[in-house]
Amino acid sequence: MSTYLAGRVASLLLSLIVASLVIFSILEVLPGDPAQFILGMNAQPDTLAALRAQLGLDGPVVARYFGWLFGMLHGDFGISYTYRVPVSELILQRLGVSLPLAVISLLLTILIAFPAGILAAARRNSKSDLAVMSVTQFGVAVPNFWFAILLVYVFAVTLHWFGAGGFSGWDKGLWQGLRSLVLPAVALALPQASILARVMRSALLDTLDEDYIRTARAHGLSRGQTLWRHAVRNALIPVLTIVGLQFAFLLAGAIIIENVFFLPGLGRLVFQGITQRDLIVVKSVVMLLVFAVILVNFLVDLSYLLVDPRLRRR
Repeated sequence: MSTYLAGRVASLLLSLIVASLVIFSILEVLPGDPAQFILGMNAQPDTLAALRAQLGLDGPVVARYFGWLFGMLHGDFGISYTYRVPVSELILQRLGVSLPLAVISLLLTILIAFPAGILAAARRNSKSDLAVMSVTQFGVAVPNFWFAILLVYVFAVTLHWFGAGGFSGWDKGLWQGLRSLVLPAVALALPQASILARVMRSALLDTLDEDYIRTARAHGLSRGQTLWRHAVRNALIPVLTIVGLQFAFLLAGAIIIENVFFLPGLGRLVFQGITQRDLIVVKSVVMLLVFAVILVNFLVDLSYLLVDPRLRRR
């Protein structure tokens, strides 16, 4: 078990170092000057030089990389070129939207996918299995922004149950904040639930064909007891992997949905930072999202210890 944990921690640290180098390097070679963007094309050279010095853009590349890296380790993400406020403040504000949206979407995904996948596997080749596979195939094929537009038309424009977009803020109350995230969360969850349900069905079918399942049935366990006591738990390893990847996607990849619903989340912050050449915001937010993805995958690896007892003996 200690060897397994040591390997996962070393992999996490190495991934973070490589990711920081890649992110910093890519953004450094992008064309365009943030100081020129801020001051305009007619700015004087001495004014541009002064602004570059103020923004810390005139130092050596290596020094700027380590300064950015050590600053993040101490919670200092720098000052936004555009908003002139600490990047950490912008991240905290936007994280208050993106994180609850990702969590709600993931919960909806699991609540839909697990029962659907288990039902399809338990009734293989039946009408229930065919119905689940048909619906999930449709969910995989259709983009989430199409679901978003359809949900807005039905539940906001036609029924007036929810707003068409925007975020009311948590200061207006928990229900108002959650109400603003319901339609975006459903739009994000439906395609992900379709994928997860198909993975759950496939993993469970493979498990049900194992010899120990037939042995359990031969010892007198009913089909339902065998399914819940043995098959479902042993089918969870590939499913947990997909769940971890989906949470990372929901947190980092919801930029389209955030723009459809005008949500002030991290995705929109990155998009605005790119268009405004606010590289310090882009670097910091992308690095934070990469850290979240790697951390989630690390936690998923640890969850394998609970599911697979063989890993605890390493």
